[in-house]
Amino acid sequence: MENEKRLHRCCFTGHRPEKLSLSENEVKHLLEKAIDNVIADGYVTFITGMAKGTDIWAAEIVLEKKKRNDALRLICAIPHPDFEKRRGFFEERRYNRILKNADYVTIISDHYYRACYQKRNEWMVDRSSLVIAVWNGQPSGTKNTIDYADRKDVKVVNVLDTTMQ
Repeated sequence: MENEKRLHRCCFTGHRPEKLSLSENEVKHLLEKAIDNVIADGYVTFITGMAKGTDIWAAEIVLEKKKRNDALRLICAIPHPDFEKRRGFFEERRYNRILKNADYVTIISDHYYRACYQKRNEWMVDRSSLVIAVWNGQPSGTKNTIDYADRKDVKVVNVLDTTMQ
């Protein structure tokens, strides 16, 4: 049953805004195009790690599309219970709005530890058949997630480099 569900699940990985050369609107445009493409291919469930930047933007796009397509689902994978305490007021409002409208929220680790973000990323990849990435080519947690997906034979689409498949 899990393998069947996984066929229609996609997760996101990507950089925080300060590591990207594109604006939020430019990245959101690329993400929306990629999300539209995978919805057309039959993907209905999307998993976000809820980090600032790519994860939040992708979640907001999915929630907006959900208003017109009730088959879509959003899963929020939070790395540890205190994760949300690191946000400013504006980000906190966005974050809480996403959690409130998500179909499922899970906390991956019961406390913070150095590798809990990678554990969250692996949890998302292990439950997906596709990763939509916003990766600038630099070593990072995003790169580690892409490498993990490659080892698990999970397809990766990098919206910043459409030649990476």
